Amino acid sequence: MKQSLFRLTVLSAMMAIATPLYASEFSVVEATIPEMQAAMADGRVKSRDLVTQYLVRMGLYENTINASLAVNPNALAYADALDAERAAGKVRGPLHGIPIAIKDNIHTTDMPTTAGTLALDGYTPPYEATLVKRLREAGAVVIAKTVLTEMANWMVLGMANNYSAIGGYAFNPYDPRRDVRPGRNDGRGVLPTGSSSSGGGTAANFWAANIGTETVNSVIGPSSAAMLAAIKPTIGRISRWGIIPVSFDQDSAGPMTRTVTDAAIMLGAMEGVDPKDDMTLRCPPPPNNDYTPFLKANALKGARLGVPRAWFIEPQLLPGRDGPSGGIPDDQKAMMEEAIAILRTAGATVVDPANIPSTVSKEWNGNPLAHGTCSLGPSFKGDDDKCSVVLKYSFKRDVNDWFASLDGTAAVKNLTELRQWNIDNAARGTLKYDQHTLDVSDEMDLTLEEDRLRYEADRARDILLAGERGTDAALKEHNLDALLFAGSRASGFLAKAGYPSVIVPFGMVANTAGDPDAFPKGFSPNLAPVGVTFSGAECGEPTLIALAYAFEQLTKRRRAPEGF
Repeated sequence: MKQSLFRLTVLSAMMAIATPLYASEFSVVEATIPEMQAAMADGRVKSRDLVTQYLVRMGLYENTINASLAVNPNALAYADALDAERAAGKVRGPLHGIPIAIKDNIHTTDMPTTAGTLALDGYTPPYEATLVKRLREAGAVVIAKTVLTEMANWMVLGMANNYSAIGGYAFNPYDPRRDVRPGRNDGRGVLPTGSSSSGGGTAANFWAANIGTETVNSVIGPSSAAMLAAIKPTIGRISRWGIIPVSFDQDSAGPMTRTVTDAAIMLGAMEGVDPKDDMTLRCPPPPNNDYTPFLKANALKGARLGVPRAWFIEPQLLPGRDGPSGGIPDDQKAMMEEAIAILRTAGATVVDPANIPSTVSKEWNGNPLAHGTCSLGPSFKGDDDKCSVVLKYSFKRDVNDWFASLDGTAAVKNLTELRQWNIDNAARGTLKYDQHTLDVSDEMDLTLEEDRLRYEADRARDILLAGERGTDAALKEHNLDALLFAGSRASGFLAKAGYPSVIVPFGMVANTAGDPDAFPKGFSPNLAPVGVTFSGAECGEPTLIALAYAFEQLTKRRRAPEGF
């Protein structure tokens, strides 16, 4: 279904244009949102031309990386309408006519929303996500739905990145080959895509930007893996209404782009108070929802940044563990040392180390890193005393509420029915990697006080140790503006309190997925992108955007993948 719709959309794009293929010399490849706006403003290009170029690029390269689950058959019509508005003197804002893509767990009513699961194959929800409405109101052209790990990776942890029963495997454009090593040669790519969202289409210039969603790692992680800039906002900056949830305690959508400027523009368009999501009252937006005034090239001068080393860079023995865990490889350590030197040269004070107090606690109940998530391994009732039930409890609560919002229009009505549907349709490929995480969640009894109290205790501990005794304590102790991390190393910790991060493309390091000694003779894996992440306090996006932008302007390490 996907491929036939895709071919028809590309064919219509190519038939609709006369010679030459592109209407001007303007190319979308690595073009920023401000550059596209400037080209449209002075008549060098129209939104239709941008959409057409992107569709043609998708036609050329989609089969290489499998970046989309659906292509919008109305994309050209939307572009034409926006071009007509511009010709009449109406420009909605900096996204007017800009083609973007949206993760396929975010509701759209002109394309299916499936989360990659066969039970929702072809399903179009009865309402759009609030963030989609805001983007359309801002003039964005939603050109496609991006691939994702099925059910945003709450199907079974350990499933290959960006695999789903509907879409199969997606690939990282920085090494779009299949993994040939025993135990990993199931069809997945040799270079992981980062987590449940996908940045491959943005990295390969299939669209100007895309929207991911993160519960633990899935905005910052895939952006790091695809050499993108991205903002994972404070939970509540962007409405969660109309997003298939993992956990409203930790879920947040966020923009994934090629530059910090583009990410700031996208965030402003997506943010706003939504009566359907009380958390949107958490952080006040900037005037006119405009983050571009924070794009200051000199923002690092006088800034104070901290480097948490324990566990996040160097291995650490956690309470209750037999041996050290955490740390990063030597080439990533060297990358961080280079970044620190650049920051100091730019006039920043870098406090190193600036360890996070709760993460160096010797007490098991006081260290957030000692508590795994009840998902893999011992995680069912009776065997879950050493892990957090927050996600397995809140997933059942929130996904059942989401199903209820569909008014019975989907093939299944709740989590229990979804699990049974997968079992009944196993011959169609629903259980290639099993559904252990769904099983773990469905055993939770939302009517049982014991389960509720356990969830509330674990949730309160998460917020305390990641927030007040975690990030907040580190920032206060050293009088810091932000903390500095390699890639998505801290995402799981930061997600528990719902704090923000901004990542900037920076380095290329060894691909550490799997056993590097198991590659056959003659197979050499490509290097993997890794970004530098600035993280901070609740509602601290303006400061983080400023710091990340200044660092980006000094370094400019983003490079497009070869062969695209």
